[in-house]
Amino acid sequence: MKILAVIPARLASTRLPDKVLRDVAGKPLIIRVYEAALGCPQFTEIVIATDAEAVMDVCRQYGAPAMMTSAAHQSGSDRLYEVLEARPADVYVNIQGDEPLLRPEHISALVDPILTGGDDIQVTTLKVAIGDEEAADPNVVKVVTDNQNRAIYFSRLPIPYDRDHRGVQRYKHQGVYAYRAAALARFHSLDATPLQQTECLEQLKLIENGIPLHVYETTIDTVGVDTEADLERVRALFSRMPVEDEELGAL
Repeated sequence: MKILAVIPARLASTRLPDKVLRDVAGKPLIIRVYEAALGCPQFTEIVIATDAEAVMDVCRQYGAPAMMTSAAHQSGSDRLYEVLEARPADVYVNIQGDEPLLRPEHISALVDPILTGGDDIQVTTLKVAIGDEEAADPNVVKVVTDNQNRAIYFSRLPIPYDRDHRGVQRYKHQGVYAYRAAALARFHSLDATPLQQTECLEQLKLIENGIPLHVYETTIDTVGVDTEADLERVRALFSRMPVEDEELGAL
């Protein structure tokens, strides 16, 4: 199968403007994400999909493959679909442009079920166990799954609610996805849904339309750069590179 990694890189981030161009240990964040993707041998091809000439300029400077996409896209999956229209592949992997700690182990957990699990597995994503502090953070998206690894719900609230204080393990959603081409095309064709708009989480559109989203656990956490604090944390990690495996597992 041809597996195409797409790194959407929208410049107008609301919480951290121009974050994909922010410096991380001497290189723009988007280039750090691209280099992380280069380290994943599962990919047949990698492309950065952006809406800004400034990002294209940086990609040219570092020799990173990139293409201009519409500035009107409302989500990363919409940008991914524009890439699908121009570049055929069997599987499209959406890597957020603020995830510089991506590892080959993440991609294996993401794409192996599609490669080996049959046609019923159309869309996959990842989760990692978290503690109470992250569970309470609305910037951290939580996921609940069933016993067949299918997502039941995503929320910014700490789900599930532990009413009787029995103790519960919660999981953070790691925002990387793999789509079969047909599933991505269908996802793009669907209208926005009420829960998606309420939580501002586009993956809820899959659940509301009855499209199974399979969620697989990884023990290796990442740091998505959504805030200044996230950026400083990533900078600190890169300043101590190479980051050891056990350090990443304890993020």
